[in-house]
Parts: sequence; structure tokens; C-alpha cells
Amino acid sequence: MELRFLRDLEKREIDFVVLKNKQPIFAVECKTGEKRVSEHFNYFKTRTSIPIFYQVHLGQSDYSPQEGIRVLPFSKFCHELSLP
Repeated sequence: MELRFLRDLEKREIDFVVLKNKQPIFAVECKTGEKRVSEHFNYFKTRTSIPIFYQVHLGQSDYSPQEGIRVLPFSKFCHELSLP
């Protein structure tokens, strides 16, 4: 397992990308509040093989604005991924 970040030359970035056997399994963008979905998701979604992008926050909203992108509270993210 590896934990990386993703940034291009134009400074578009994703906070964390989790890899298993050098293959991305998901990406995570962290926000303190319930903000709009990161515009960087669609950019990297079309240019990488990352299957799912999560935007986690400290609020209550849980929704999927489009396939492969999910916005959810940090506590729910941890629970669903079986993290302590």
C-alpha cells in the first residue's frame, strides 16, 4: 500500500491517492466544511485510472454528484472503509 498526493504543473491537486500494488484504488480531498465539489476531480478523473474520488468533510451531507465521485462526512468515510 502507498499513500501519495497528486498535483500537475498547473497546481491542480488531490490531497491523497491510495495505491495498492502500484494501482490507484481511490483518491480523497479533505475539506473542513460542506463546500462545492472540487473541480479537480473531473480533471483528474478523465486523465487517470483512479476509480473513485471522495471529498470528505466535517458536515452532514452525503451525496454522489456523478458516477465515481462521492461527497460524505469524514466519520462516515471512516466507518464505510472500516477505519478506526
